[in-house]
Amino acid sequence: MDCFQTVSHLKGSLCHQLLLFIIWLSSFQELVAVKTLLEPINVSSMSELASSPSSGLFDPIEISPSVIPHYPNPVEPLPPMYPVFPNRYEPNITGKCPVNFSLMSSLMDKTASDCADPLAALLRNVICCPQLSSFLHLFQGFYSNNSDKLVVQDAVANYCFTDIISILASRGADGNVPTICSVKSSNLTGGSCPVKDVVTFEKTVNTSKLLEACSTVDPLKECCRPVCQPAIMEATLKISGRQLMMNENKNMVGELNHSDPLADCKGVVYSYLSRKLPLDDVNNALRIFSTCKVNKVCPLSFTQPSEVIEACRNVAAPSPSCCSSLNTYIAGIQKQMLITNRQAIICATVFGSMLRKGGIMTNIYELCDVDLKDFSMQAGCLLRSLPDDVLFDNTTGVGLECDLTDNTAAPWPSSSSMSSMSFCAPEMSLPALPTSQTLKNPGCRSGELEMLVPIFSFFVFTTLLF
Repeated sequence: MDCFQTVSHLKGSLCHQLLLFIIWLSSFQELVAVKTLLEPINVSSMSELASSPSSGLFDPIEISPSVIPHYPNPVEPLPPMYPVFPNRYEPNITGKCPVNFSLMSSLMDKTASDCADPLAALLRNVICCPQLSSFLHLFQGFYSNNSDKLVVQDAVANYCFTDIISILASRGADGNVPTICSVKSSNLTGGSCPVKDVVTFEKTVNTSKLLEACSTVDPLKECCRPVCQPAIMEATLKISGRQLMMNENKNMVGELNHSDPLADCKGVVYSYLSRKLPLDDVNNALRIFSTCKVNKVCPLSFTQPSEVIEACRNVAAPSPSCCSSLNTYIAGIQKQMLITNRQAIICATVFGSMLRKGGIMTNIYELCDVDLKDFSMQAGCLLRSLPDDVLFDNTTGVGLECDLTDNTAAPWPSSSSMSSMSFCAPEMSLPALPTSQTLKNPGCRSGELEMLVPIFSFFVFTTLLF
Protein backbone atom coordinates (compact mmCIF):
# COMPACT_ATOMS: atom_id res chain seq x y z
CA MET A 1 0.00 0.00 0.00
CA ASP A 2 2.81 2.44 0.86
CA CYS A 3 4.48 1.62 -2.43
CA PHE A 4 1.24 2.28 -4.30
CA GLN A 5 0.84 5.65 -2.53
CA THR A 6 4.42 6.58 -3.38
CA VAL A 7 3.90 5.71 -7.04
CA SER A 8 0.65 7.69 -7.10
CA HIS A 9 2.42 10.62 -5.50
CA LEU A 10 5.20 10.47 -8.08
CA LYS A 11 2.64 10.32 -10.88
CA GLY A 12 0.88 13.36 -9.45
CA SER A 13 4.18 15.23 -9.17
CA LEU A 14 5.11 14.31 -12.73
CA CYS A 15 1.69 15.46 -13.97
CA HIS A 16 2.07 18.67 -12.03
CA GLN A 17 5.53 19.29 -13.50
CA LEU A 18 4.27 18.40 -16.96
CA LEU A 19 1.43 20.89 -16.61
CA LEU A 20 3.86 23.62 -15.52
CA PHE A 21 6.09 22.80 -18.50
CA ILE A 22 3.13 23.08 -20.88
CA ILE A 23 2.21 26.46 -19.40
CA TRP A 24 5.82 27.64 -19.71
CA LEU A 25 6.02 26.36 -23.28
CA SER A 26 2.83 28.20 -24.18
CA SER A 27 4.26 31.43 -22.73
CA PHE A 28 7.52 30.85 -24.60
CA GLN A 29 5.62 30.46 -27.85
CA GLU A 30 3.97 33.84 -27.24
CA LEU A 31 7.41 35.37 -26.78
CA VAL A 32 8.67 33.88 -30.01
CA ALA A 33 5.57 35.10 -31.80
CA VAL A 34 6.55 38.69 -31.01
CA LYS A 35 9.51 38.41 -33.36
CA THR A 36 7.29 37.57 -36.32
CA LEU A 37 4.61 40.22 -35.93
CA LEU A 38 5.12 41.63 -39.40
CA GLU A 39 4.91 38.29 -41.16
CA PRO A 40 1.52 37.43 -42.72
CA ILE A 41 -0.60 35.19 -40.55
CA ASN A 42 -3.47 33.05 -41.76
CA VAL A 43 -6.23 32.45 -39.23
CA SER A 44 -8.76 29.84 -40.23
CA SER A 45 -11.50 30.88 -37.82
CA MET A 46 -12.36 33.37 -35.16
CA SER A 47 -12.26 30.64 -32.55
CA GLU A 48 -8.50 30.49 -32.91
CA LEU A 49 -8.24 34.12 -31.79
CA ALA A 50 -9.81 33.45 -28.42
CA SER A 51 -9.69 29.74 -27.78
CA SER A 52 -10.57 28.42 -24.38
CA PRO A 53 -7.89 26.82 -22.16
CA SER A 54 -7.58 23.08 -21.98
CA SER A 55 -7.87 23.20 -18.22
CA GLY A 56 -10.00 24.99 -15.68
CA LEU A 57 -7.05 25.77 -13.39
CA PHE A 58 -6.56 29.34 -14.57
CA ASP A 59 -8.35 31.93 -12.40
CA PRO A 60 -8.51 34.32 -14.12
CA ILE A 61 -6.77 34.02 -17.45
CA GLU A 62 -4.88 37.15 -18.34
CA ILE A 63 -4.18 37.74 -21.98
CA SER A 64 -1.71 40.58 -21.91
CA PRO A 65 -0.96 42.66 -25.00
CA SER A 66 1.71 40.00 -25.46
CA VAL A 67 5.10 40.98 -24.14
CA ILE A 68 6.09 44.53 -25.00
CA PRO A 69 9.44 44.20 -26.81
CA HIS A 70 12.35 46.48 -26.11
CA TYR A 71 13.57 48.10 -29.28
CA PRO A 72 17.20 49.20 -29.53
CA ASN A 73 16.27 52.43 -31.29
CA PRO A 74 13.43 54.11 -29.36
CA VAL A 75 12.93 56.85 -31.93
CA GLU A 76 11.69 54.37 -34.54
CA PRO A 77 7.91 53.92 -34.64
CA LEU A 78 6.49 50.83 -33.00
CA PRO A 79 4.98 48.08 -35.16
CA PRO A 80 1.25 48.58 -35.75
CA MET A 81 0.38 45.65 -33.44
CA TYR A 82 1.27 47.73 -30.40
CA PRO A 83 -0.96 50.53 -29.15
CA VAL A 84 0.41 54.04 -28.81
CA PHE A 85 -1.37 55.89 -26.04
CA PRO A 86 -1.57 59.68 -25.91
CA ASN A 87 0.52 61.30 -23.22
CA ARG A 88 -1.12 63.41 -20.59
CA TYR A 89 -0.84 67.13 -21.11
CA GLU A 90 -1.93 70.26 -19.33
CA PRO A 91 -5.49 71.14 -20.36
CA ASN A 92 -6.38 74.54 -21.68
CA ILE A 93 -9.23 75.52 -19.37
CA THR A 94 -11.21 78.75 -19.31
CA GLY A 95 -10.61 79.50 -15.65
CA LYS A 96 -14.19 80.77 -15.38
CA CYS A 97 -15.64 77.67 -13.72
CA PRO A 98 -15.40 78.17 -9.91
CA VAL A 99 -14.55 74.56 -9.10
CA ASN A 100 -11.41 72.86 -7.82
CA PHE A 101 -11.28 70.02 -10.35
CA SER A 102 -8.42 68.30 -8.50
CA LEU A 103 -10.90 67.22 -5.82
CA MET A 104 -12.63 65.08 -8.44
CA SER A 105 -9.42 63.82 -10.02
CA SER A 106 -10.00 60.11 -9.46
CA LEU A 107 -13.48 60.22 -11.01
CA MET A 108 -12.15 62.24 -13.94
CA ASP A 109 -9.42 59.63 -14.47
CA LYS A 110 -12.04 56.89 -14.48
CA THR A 111 -14.21 58.80 -16.95
CA ALA A 112 -11.28 59.61 -19.23
CA SER A 113 -10.20 55.97 -19.23
CA ASP A 114 -13.73 54.71 -19.93
CA CYS A 115 -13.98 57.11 -22.88
CA ALA A 116 -10.43 56.58 -24.11
CA ASP A 117 -9.63 57.61 -27.66
CA PRO A 118 -10.32 55.76 -29.99
CA LEU A 119 -12.45 53.31 -27.97
CA ALA A 120 -15.17 55.72 -26.88
CA ALA A 121 -17.41 55.11 -29.89
CA LEU A 122 -17.03 51.34 -29.58
CA LEU A 123 -17.85 51.39 -25.87
CA ARG A 124 -20.41 54.19 -25.94
CA ASN A 125 -23.44 52.11 -25.10
CA VAL A 126 -22.12 50.10 -22.17
CA ILE A 127 -19.18 51.95 -20.61
CA CYS A 128 -18.30 55.40 -21.96
CA CYS A 129 -21.61 57.24 -22.07
CA PRO A 130 -22.98 55.78 -18.80
CA GLN A 131 -19.81 56.87 -16.99
CA LEU A 132 -19.75 60.32 -18.61
CA SER A 133 -23.42 60.89 -17.78
CA SER A 134 -22.80 59.77 -14.21
CA PHE A 135 -19.84 62.13 -13.85
CA LEU A 136 -21.86 65.12 -15.08
CA HIS A 137 -24.55 64.39 -12.48
CA LEU A 138 -21.90 64.12 -9.77
CA PHE A 139 -20.26 67.33 -10.90
CA GLN A 140 -23.61 69.10 -10.74
CA GLY A 141 -23.89 68.20 -7.06
CA PHE A 142 -20.21 68.83 -6.34
CA TYR A 143 -20.34 72.29 -7.89
CA SER A 144 -23.24 73.39 -5.68
CA ASN A 145 -21.96 71.70 -2.52
CA ASN A 146 -21.12 74.98 -0.80
CA SER A 147 -24.38 76.69 -1.68
CA ASP A 148 -28.09 76.02 -1.39
CA LYS A 149 -28.36 75.27 -5.13
CA LEU A 150 -28.55 71.82 -6.70
CA VAL A 151 -27.55 72.86 -10.21
CA VAL A 152 -24.82 74.77 -12.04
CA GLN A 153 -25.67 78.39 -12.76
CA ASP A 154 -26.58 79.15 -16.36
CA ALA A 155 -23.92 81.87 -16.53
CA VAL A 156 -21.02 79.45 -15.98
CA ALA A 157 -22.49 76.14 -17.18
CA ASN A 158 -20.91 76.38 -20.61
CA TYR A 159 -17.49 77.27 -19.14
CA CYS A 160 -17.64 74.34 -16.71
CA PHE A 161 -18.75 71.93 -19.42
CA THR A 162 -15.94 73.08 -21.74
CA ASP A 163 -13.38 72.70 -18.95
CA ILE A 164 -14.62 69.19 -18.13
CA ILE A 165 -14.26 68.03 -21.74
CA SER A 166 -10.82 69.68 -22.01
CA ILE A 167 -9.55 67.99 -18.85
CA LEU A 168 -10.92 64.60 -19.93
CA ALA A 169 -9.25 64.97 -23.34
CA SER A 170 -5.95 65.89 -21.68
CA ARG A 171 -6.15 62.57 -19.82
CA GLY A 172 -6.70 60.48 -22.94
CA ALA A 173 -10.44 60.72 -23.53
CA ASP A 174 -11.93 61.19 -26.97
CA GLY A 175 -12.51 64.89 -27.53
CA ASN A 176 -15.77 64.11 -29.34
CA VAL A 177 -17.48 62.50 -26.36
CA PRO A 178 -20.16 65.24 -26.18
CA THR A 179 -21.27 64.23 -29.68
CA ILE A 180 -20.80 60.50 -29.07
CA CYS A 181 -22.90 60.61 -25.89
CA SER A 182 -25.26 63.46 -26.82
CA VAL A 183 -24.48 65.59 -23.77
CA LYS A 184 -24.26 69.37 -23.50
CA SER A 185 -23.82 72.13 -20.97
CA SER A 186 -27.56 72.40 -20.29
CA ASN A 187 -27.39 68.96 -18.67
CA LEU A 188 -25.73 70.71 -15.70
CA THR A 189 -28.35 73.41 -15.16
CA GLY A 190 -31.45 71.46 -14.20
CA GLY A 191 -33.19 72.62 -17.35
CA SER A 192 -36.96 72.90 -16.93
CA CYS A 193 -37.14 71.36 -13.45
CA PRO A 194 -38.97 73.81 -11.15
CA VAL A 195 -37.02 72.79 -8.02
CA LYS A 196 -33.31 73.63 -8.05
CA ASP A 197 -32.47 74.50 -4.44
CA VAL A 198 -31.93 72.37 -1.34
CA VAL A 199 -34.56 74.07 0.84
CA THR A 200 -37.44 73.53 -1.58
CA PHE A 201 -36.21 70.03 -2.40
CA GLU A 202 -36.18 68.94 1.25
CA LYS A 203 -39.62 70.45 1.82
CA THR A 204 -41.05 68.58 -1.15
CA VAL A 205 -39.31 65.20 -0.93
CA ASN A 206 -39.12 62.62 1.85
CA THR A 207 -35.33 62.79 1.90
CA SER A 208 -34.94 60.26 4.73
CA LYS A 209 -36.72 57.65 2.65
CA LEU A 210 -34.69 58.59 -0.42
CA LEU A 211 -31.32 58.39 1.32
CA GLU A 212 -32.19 55.14 3.09
CA ALA A 213 -33.24 53.49 -0.18
CA CYS A 214 -30.12 54.63 -2.05
CA SER A 215 -27.42 54.38 0.61
CA THR A 216 -26.60 50.87 -0.62
CA VAL A 217 -27.45 49.68 -4.12
CA ASP A 218 -27.11 45.96 -4.83
CA PRO A 219 -25.92 45.44 -8.43
CA LEU A 220 -27.42 41.93 -8.52
CA LYS A 221 -30.88 42.93 -7.29
CA GLU A 222 -31.49 46.52 -8.37
CA CYS A 223 -32.38 45.67 -11.97
CA CYS A 224 -35.03 43.08 -11.09
CA ARG A 225 -36.16 44.10 -7.61
CA PRO A 226 -35.24 47.78 -7.49
CA VAL A 227 -35.14 49.71 -4.25
CA CYS A 228 -33.32 52.93 -5.02
CA GLN A 229 -34.78 53.62 -8.49
CA PRO A 230 -38.42 53.74 -7.30
CA ALA A 231 -37.41 56.16 -4.54
CA ILE A 232 -35.64 58.36 -7.11
CA MET A 233 -38.65 58.30 -9.41
CA GLU A 234 -40.98 59.20 -6.53
CA ALA A 235 -38.79 62.20 -5.67
CA THR A 236 -38.57 63.15 -9.35
CA LEU A 237 -42.34 63.13 -9.77
CA LYS A 238 -42.85 65.25 -6.67
CA ILE A 239 -40.45 68.02 -7.65
CA SER A 240 -41.53 67.98 -11.31
CA GLY A 241 -45.27 67.97 -10.66
CA ARG A 242 -45.79 71.71 -10.87
CA GLN A 243 -43.86 72.03 -14.16
CA LEU A 244 -45.71 69.08 -15.69
CA MET A 245 -49.01 70.80 -14.97
CA MET A 246 -47.73 74.02 -16.56
CA ASN A 247 -46.60 72.15 -19.67
CA GLU A 248 -49.96 70.42 -19.99
CA ASN A 249 -51.70 73.79 -19.88
CA LYS A 250 -49.37 75.18 -22.56
CA ASN A 251 -50.01 72.22 -24.81
CA MET A 252 -53.75 72.68 -24.42
CA VAL A 253 -53.48 76.14 -26.01
CA GLY A 254 -51.34 74.87 -28.84
CA GLU A 255 -47.85 75.81 -27.63
CA LEU A 256 -45.14 73.29 -28.40
CA ASN A 257 -43.15 72.04 -25.44
CA HIS A 258 -39.65 70.67 -26.10
CA SER A 259 -38.50 70.43 -22.49
CA ASP A 260 -38.25 67.23 -20.49
CA PRO A 261 -38.91 68.12 -16.84
CA LEU A 262 -38.81 64.51 -15.72
CA ALA A 263 -35.26 64.00 -17.03
CA ASP A 264 -34.17 67.41 -15.72
CA CYS A 265 -35.65 66.77 -12.29
CA LYS A 266 -34.10 63.31 -12.11
CA GLY A 267 -30.75 65.02 -12.59
CA VAL A 268 -31.59 67.30 -9.64
CA VAL A 269 -32.33 64.23 -7.50
CA TYR A 270 -28.97 62.74 -8.52
CA SER A 271 -27.33 66.02 -7.58
CA TYR A 272 -28.90 65.92 -4.13
CA LEU A 273 -27.73 62.33 -3.60
CA SER A 274 -24.17 63.27 -4.58
CA ARG A 275 -24.19 65.96 -1.88
CA LYS A 276 -25.37 63.58 0.83
CA LEU A 277 -23.64 60.29 -0.08
CA PRO A 278 -20.03 59.45 -1.03
CA LEU A 279 -19.34 60.28 -4.68
CA ASP A 280 -18.02 56.81 -5.48
CA ASP A 281 -21.16 55.21 -4.07
CA VAL A 282 -23.42 57.45 -6.12
CA ASN A 283 -21.31 56.85 -9.22
CA ASN A 284 -21.63 53.09 -8.74
CA ALA A 285 -25.38 53.42 -8.27
CA LEU A 286 -25.81 55.48 -11.44
CA ARG A 287 -23.74 52.99 -13.40
CA ILE A 288 -25.96 50.17 -12.13
CA PHE A 289 -29.07 52.07 -13.28
CA SER A 290 -27.53 52.48 -16.74
CA THR A 291 -26.70 48.79 -16.86
CA CYS A 292 -30.29 47.88 -16.02
CA LYS A 293 -31.42 50.02 -18.96
CA VAL A 294 -28.91 49.03 -21.65
CA ASN A 295 -29.26 45.30 -21.00
CA LYS A 296 -32.94 45.40 -21.95
CA VAL A 297 -32.37 46.15 -25.63
CA CYS A 298 -30.06 45.29 -28.49
CA PRO A 299 -27.96 48.36 -29.42
CA LEU A 300 -26.92 47.01 -32.84
CA SER A 301 -28.42 48.20 -36.11
CA PHE A 302 -29.55 45.49 -38.54
CA THR A 303 -30.01 46.12 -42.24
CA GLN A 304 -32.42 43.95 -44.19
CA PRO A 305 -30.63 40.55 -44.56
CA SER A 306 -31.89 39.91 -48.09
CA GLU A 307 -28.82 37.98 -49.25
CA VAL A 308 -28.88 35.75 -46.16
CA ILE A 309 -32.58 35.01 -46.65
CA GLU A 310 -32.02 34.22 -50.33
CA ALA A 311 -29.11 31.85 -49.58
CA CYS A 312 -30.62 30.14 -46.54
CA ARG A 313 -34.39 30.02 -47.08
CA ASN A 314 -34.61 26.35 -48.12
CA VAL A 315 -31.57 25.04 -46.26
CA ALA A 316 -32.03 22.01 -44.01
CA ALA A 317 -28.38 20.94 -43.67
CA PRO A 318 -25.07 22.81 -43.45
CA SER A 319 -24.61 24.78 -46.67
CA PRO A 320 -21.40 26.60 -47.66
CA SER A 321 -23.25 29.31 -49.54
CA CYS A 322 -25.72 29.90 -46.69
CA CYS A 323 -23.04 29.99 -43.99
CA SER A 324 -20.81 32.21 -46.11
CA SER A 325 -23.61 34.71 -46.58
CA LEU A 326 -24.53 34.58 -42.88
CA ASN A 327 -20.93 35.00 -41.75
CA THR A 328 -20.44 37.95 -44.09
CA TYR A 329 -23.52 39.67 -42.69
CA ILE A 330 -22.49 39.05 -39.08
CA ALA A 331 -18.95 40.27 -39.83
CA GLY A 332 -20.52 43.59 -40.80
CA ILE A 333 -22.47 44.08 -37.58
CA GLN A 334 -19.43 43.02 -35.53
CA LYS A 335 -17.80 46.33 -36.40
CA GLN A 336 -20.43 48.43 -34.64
CA MET A 337 -19.55 48.16 -30.96
CA LEU A 338 -18.77 45.95 -27.99
CA ILE A 339 -21.85 44.63 -26.23
CA THR A 340 -22.68 42.70 -23.06
CA ASN A 341 -23.53 39.02 -22.85
CA ARG A 342 -27.20 39.83 -22.21
CA GLN A 343 -27.33 42.24 -25.11
CA ALA A 344 -25.86 39.51 -27.32
CA ILE A 345 -28.74 37.18 -26.42
CA ILE A 346 -31.28 39.86 -27.36
CA CYS A 347 -29.40 40.77 -30.56
CA ALA A 348 -29.22 37.13 -31.65
CA THR A 349 -32.96 36.79 -31.01
CA VAL A 350 -33.79 40.00 -32.89
CA PHE A 351 -31.75 38.98 -35.92
CA GLY A 352 -33.13 35.45 -35.81
CA SER A 353 -36.67 36.85 -35.80
CA MET A 354 -35.84 38.87 -38.92
CA LEU A 355 -34.58 35.71 -40.62
CA ARG A 356 -37.66 33.72 -39.62
CA LYS A 357 -39.88 36.50 -40.92
CA GLY A 358 -38.02 36.17 -44.23
CA GLY A 359 -38.93 32.50 -44.42
CA ILE A 360 -35.95 30.75 -42.80
CA MET A 361 -37.40 28.16 -40.44
CA THR A 362 -34.22 26.10 -39.89
CA ASN A 363 -31.89 27.05 -37.06
CA ILE A 364 -29.04 28.31 -39.24
CA TYR A 365 -27.19 29.51 -36.14
CA GLU A 366 -26.67 25.86 -35.28
CA LEU A 367 -25.91 24.82 -38.86
CA CYS A 368 -23.28 27.56 -39.25
CA ASP A 369 -21.86 27.45 -35.70
CA VAL A 370 -22.91 30.99 -34.77
CA ASP A 371 -22.10 31.83 -31.15
CA LEU A 372 -23.14 34.67 -28.86
CA LYS A 373 -19.70 36.24 -29.02
CA ASP A 374 -20.03 36.55 -32.80
CA PHE A 375 -22.41 39.46 -32.25
CA SER A 376 -19.79 41.54 -30.45
CA MET A 377 -16.60 43.04 -31.81
CA GLN A 378 -14.17 41.00 -33.86
CA ALA A 379 -12.18 40.01 -30.76
CA GLY A 380 -15.20 38.01 -29.60
CA CYS A 381 -15.36 39.93 -26.33
CA LEU A 382 -18.69 39.95 -24.57
CA LEU A 383 -18.69 42.49 -21.77
CA ARG A 384 -20.15 41.53 -18.44
CA SER A 385 -23.73 42.50 -17.72
CA LEU A 386 -22.63 44.28 -14.54
CA PRO A 387 -21.09 47.79 -14.61
CA ASP A 388 -17.51 47.69 -15.80
CA ASP A 389 -14.68 50.05 -16.62
CA VAL A 390 -11.83 50.18 -19.09
CA LEU A 391 -8.57 49.01 -17.57
CA PHE A 392 -5.46 51.04 -18.24
CA ASP A 393 -1.86 51.06 -17.12
CA ASN A 394 1.48 51.83 -18.71
CA THR A 395 2.44 48.15 -19.04
CA THR A 396 -0.65 46.41 -20.38
CA GLY A 397 -2.23 49.40 -22.06
CA VAL A 398 -5.98 49.56 -22.55
CA GLY A 399 -7.96 46.42 -21.80
CA LEU A 400 -11.39 45.10 -20.94
CA GLU A 401 -12.53 42.35 -18.63
CA CYS A 402 -14.66 40.12 -20.80
CA ASP A 403 -17.19 37.58 -19.62
CA LEU A 404 -16.74 34.86 -22.19
CA THR A 405 -19.09 31.93 -22.35
CA ASP A 406 -16.75 31.10 -25.15
CA ASN A 407 -18.74 28.97 -27.57
CA THR A 408 -22.23 29.40 -26.18
CA ALA A 409 -24.56 28.90 -29.11
CA ALA A 410 -26.66 31.86 -30.20
CA PRO A 411 -30.35 31.26 -29.37
CA TRP A 412 -32.66 30.72 -32.33
CA PRO A 413 -36.11 32.30 -31.78
CA SER A 414 -39.19 30.10 -31.70
CA SER A 415 -41.19 32.52 -33.86
CA SER A 416 -40.78 35.52 -36.13
CA SER A 417 -42.50 37.85 -33.67
CA MET A 418 -40.12 39.56 -31.27
CA SER A 419 -41.59 39.58 -27.78
CA SER A 420 -40.02 41.37 -24.85
CA MET A 421 -37.34 39.37 -23.07
CA SER A 422 -36.80 39.47 -19.32
CA PHE A 423 -33.76 38.19 -17.47
CA CYS A 424 -35.56 38.55 -14.15
CA ALA A 425 -38.12 35.76 -14.55
CA PRO A 426 -37.06 32.69 -12.52
CA GLU A 427 -37.49 30.42 -15.49
CA MET A 428 -35.15 32.54 -17.66
CA SER A 429 -31.62 31.23 -18.03
CA LEU A 430 -28.74 31.60 -20.43
CA PRO A 431 -28.74 29.22 -23.40
CA ALA A 432 -27.28 25.82 -22.66
CA LEU A 433 -23.63 25.36 -23.46
CA PRO A 434 -23.04 23.46 -26.69
CA THR A 435 -22.41 19.74 -26.62
CA SER A 436 -18.96 18.32 -27.21
CA GLN A 437 -19.87 17.59 -30.86
CA THR A 438 -20.41 21.27 -31.59
CA LEU A 439 -17.43 22.65 -29.69
CA LYS A 440 -14.94 24.40 -31.88
CA ASN A 441 -12.40 24.63 -29.06
CA PRO A 442 -11.94 21.55 -26.85
CA GLY A 443 -11.47 22.15 -23.17
CA CYS A 444 -13.11 22.47 -19.79
CA ARG A 445 -16.61 23.96 -20.08
CA SER A 446 -17.68 23.66 -16.45
CA GLY A 447 -18.17 27.38 -15.88
CA GLU A 448 -17.81 30.88 -17.15
CA LEU A 449 -14.39 32.25 -17.85
CA GLU A 450 -13.55 35.81 -16.99
CA MET A 451 -10.73 36.91 -19.20
CA LEU A 452 -8.75 40.10 -19.28
CA VAL A 453 -8.70 40.93 -22.97
CA PRO A 454 -6.58 43.89 -24.07
CA ILE A 455 -7.75 45.98 -26.98
CA PHE A 456 -4.88 46.14 -29.44
CA SER A 457 -4.45 49.16 -31.65
CA PHE A 458 -4.36 46.75 -34.58
CA PHE A 459 -7.85 45.54 -33.71
CA VAL A 460 -9.16 49.04 -33.08
CA PHE A 461 -7.76 50.64 -36.19
CA THR A 462 -8.80 47.68 -38.35
CA THR A 463 -12.34 48.14 -37.07
CA LEU A 464 -12.30 51.88 -37.67
CA LEU A 465 -10.84 51.64 -41.15
CA PHE A 466 -13.24 49.08 -42.63
